[in-house]
Amino acid sequence: MLNITITIVAACICIALILNLWRLLIGPSVSDRILALDTMYINAIALILLYGMHMGSALYFEAAVLIAMLGFVSTAALCKYLLRGDIIE
Repeated sequence: MLNITITIVAACICIALILNLWRLLIGPSVSDRILALDTMYINAIALILLYGMHMGSALYFEAAVLIAMLGFVSTAALCKYLLRGDIIE
């Protein structure tokens, strides 16, 4: 039963990733594209966690933490660049 649930949730998250990719490519403004990229990071983390649950391995949880840290730093850097035009002052 858990495998069926993980498969259904993974399919829903894949659909969300496709919609985020569409917003990233078509987005009307730069801030929409940054928000879509940040949401894609979150969806990728969810997929990795689901795969880790499916495989029964804790290694995927560490990979999800690394992606979460990189996603946060990149989103903060892009937002700072968008607001000020310079990342490092």
